[in-house]
Amino acid sequence: MTHPLEPRLAAYLAGKMPQAAEVAVDQLSRISGGASRETYRFRLTWSEGGERRERRLILRRDPPASLIETERRIEFEAYRAFRNTPVPVPEMLYLEEESDALEHPFFIAEEICGFQAGPGTLWTEPYLGRHAELGRRKWAILGEIAKADPQALGLTDVLAPVAPEDCWRSQLDHWEGVLDEDETEPLPIVRAAIRWLRANPPPPPARISVVHGDYRTGNFLFDTEGGVHGILDWEMCHLGDPLEDLGWSFNPVWSFGRDLMGGLLPREEAVAAWEAASGLTADPAALHWWELMGCVKGQAIWISSGKAWIDGGNREPIMVYPPWALQNAQDRAILKVMGRL
Repeated sequence: MTHPLEPRLAAYLAGKMPQAAEVAVDQLSRISGGASRETYRFRLTWSEGGERRERRLILRRDPPASLIETERRIEFEAYRAFRNTPVPVPEMLYLEEESDALEHPFFIAEEICGFQAGPGTLWTEPYLGRHAELGRRKWAILGEIAKADPQALGLTDVLAPVAPEDCWRSQLDHWEGVLDEDETEPLPIVRAAIRWLRANPPPPPARISVVHGDYRTGNFLFDTEGGVHGILDWEMCHLGDPLEDLGWSFNPVWSFGRDLMGGLLPREEAVAAWEAASGLTADPAALHWWELMGCVKGQAIWISSGKAWIDGGNREPIMVYPPWALQNAQDRAILKVMGRL
């Protein structure tokens, strides 16, 4: 059965490919997950130079209401900036910020085929024996992101500047604001964490870096040999303290019940891989602050997701699953990081 978006998507792409004839889209299917954007994969076929050609592509379209408020241009430009660097990312093709073509703004990118992203796959063969290699590669790539020069990448044109001394406050203010706006019941544990964070701010970072914003197991494409082939989901990208990404990647909810960072690697090995690649030193006290900040951020996201579902702005199952599955787990993670569990 033809998906109703297929002919509209084909018409849009035909307008972007004046050299092509017989442009067609088929096999459009929704990819589960991804609460900030609707994600689809599809096949594009066309004729050019007397030959029939095809390409596998990804459509990322804005939903009616999102788990988090994000800027699609920032996500698009972050991917584009890291293309052909040590950080593997898919090629970006088209960004459309108007709603005429597909009812909502969207962008189109290449699909990196043949690899896995779902963390559940990691606990099955043949991946079980590759966790250490995958973990070292994962945090080495995060170190490359921290090492990258935002200005040289062109990202200072699209990402808001932040002073080193304001990195911690800007993030804490933002996510506390999300909780203030979206909470539907008292949240004593996360509020206690916020009080501690405000009373014990970290020192300014040695340098301002690109912060991916959602760097975790589940947001990269991997193979059976421990290789990483695509860093995904840059929708929360911003400038800030590079320890923010490292702390978020250590959030206990991303350990999936295993006593390993991201379910993959002992803490000291993950830090060592990040330090070797980034050229930075992860101050233990500052990293602890950002770990707890990551837990507050996570809880704010789950609460915001639940509020969007309750209000009826987006009744997709992905919106109600995170608060149902993770709100209690995130409270326990906060207590663990604070040494209270």
